[in-house]
Amino acid sequence: MRSYLDFEKPVADIEAKIEELRAVAASGNAVPIGEELTRLEVKADKALADLYLGLTPWQKTQVARHPQRPHFYDYVKHLVTDFTPMAGDRAFGEDEAIVGGFGRFRGRPVCVLGQEKGSDTDSRIRHNFGMAKPEGYRKARRLMELADQFNLPVISMVDTAGAFPGIEAEERGQAEAIARSTEACLALGAPNVAVVIGEGGSGGAVAIATANRVLMLEHAIYTVASPEASAAILWKSSARAEDAATNMKITAQDLLRFGIIDGIIPEPSGGAHRDPQAAIESAGQAISDALGDLEGMSSEDIREARAAKFLAIGRRV
Repeated sequence: MRSYLDFEKPVADIEAKIEELRAVAASGNAVPIGEELTRLEVKADKALADLYLGLTPWQKTQVARHPQRPHFYDYVKHLVTDFTPMAGDRAFGEDEAIVGGFGRFRGRPVCVLGQEKGSDTDSRIRHNFGMAKPEGYRKARRLMELADQFNLPVISMVDTAGAFPGIEAEERGQAEAIARSTEACLALGAPNVAVVIGEGGSGGAVAIATANRVLMLEHAIYTVASPEASAAILWKSSARAEDAATNMKITAQDLLRFGIIDGIIPEPSGGAHRDPQAAIESAGQAISDALGDLEGMSSEDIREARAAKFLAIGRRV
């Protein structure tokens, strides 16, 4: 069953009428409804396209968080063959908020890692809604270092509201783990490509997204803090999250203009949750193109290019 966001109500109303007509047709009713059904389908498609052409940053935030949006495992299932997940940080334990391992992307051996939010109540709890603890980032660092030893490209799928802020995470060195994971990204002699597929929240995202190429899906967001947290800091009220989202410039379009990301991956009309397969295929092609751009570069050139990219942020006129 399709889940609609608040701002999608006009489309929801039309599609509800379409479903009613389809039910009538399925019941064998003799009343001809084909012409009316076609008219409503065209109207719904146009309304959806028009709506998504003018999304506000807050509406994009809602789309990025849509529960039916494809997550890490969906991308791996369709883009990576022979995927073998690895567990544990070899220091404390396993953290299922970050999933990582090795497989083949279009026939090429790669390391793949990313946050998994989960798709139902049980999996969301198991993956802690994609909010990693220190052991998750230490696992990511371990995998990146292993990939580097064998010169395997690293593909990161970013989808987190941020690193887990609990006391136990702080006690086990959350900030250091994030910093070490970011350092591992920067030290890679193999190329790395990061894709923000939903939310890219703060250091929790940067820890695996400090890559040669950083891409974003069209309706994803990338933030220094969630709009709710920013509103609470700036205005002492999370109720002004919409204002915060607008002022923080968190959309892919804004971030491309500022040079923080390198490209935008188009989503199907109505967002990735409407047609997950199409969104995944678009992401796969964008990743392939990005890796192709880095083909043939030496390890030192890859490190230097990555460092130059991030040092240039904020210095562009």
